[in-house]
Amino acid sequence: MKHVFRVLTLCGLLVSTGCEQKPTMTPAKRGEYLVNTSGCNDCHTPLRMGAFGPEPDMSRKLSGHPQGMTLPPPPALPEGPWVWVGAATNTAFAGPWGISYSSNLTPDTLTGMGIWTEEMFIKAIRTGKHMATSRPIMPPMPWPAYGQMTDDDLKAIYAYLRSLPPFSNQVPDYQPPPERDPHGESM
Repeated sequence: MKHVFRVLTLCGLLVSTGCEQKPTMTPAKRGEYLVNTSGCNDCHTPLRMGAFGPEPDMSRKLSGHPQGMTLPPPPALPEGPWVWVGAATNTAFAGPWGISYSSNLTPDTLTGMGIWTEEMFIKAIRTGKHMATSRPIMPPMPWPAYGQMTDDDLKAIYAYLRSLPPFSNQVPDYQPPPERDPHGESM
């Protein structure tokens, strides 16, 4: 009886160990999963009006703020808890930091991330510096949170972004806030 019990226990362990194995995923496929679950499309894919309200325009997936969309100056906000506004596309944001536009994350070499290396991408997410060395990455990009991802996760996201079709879309440059005098008036 003890022998039968041992054999059944061993078989149970072998079967359960085999069941726990997960199918392997390519880095790009893992990156797609991370991009889709981390909200990247929320700001980097423009919204359009659909039958039930705003929805991501997946024909422009991760291409950033539409280059043909010129925005008027952002509305002035009253004193109080409201500190920022966003465009209807959810790709342009204005607040005390100025006006920021969602970047083109596709591998287009002229208007997207086509010239970025994997090292530049990881360093940019870790340091909050555009192209890993220049101006700060502005709100609402949650780079401090994404910077906590593992190297393997960031490499997977990079691999996925490189697998996308290039989309030519020149996003406007970041606009710093207007200079103010000591009384808070624009100069």
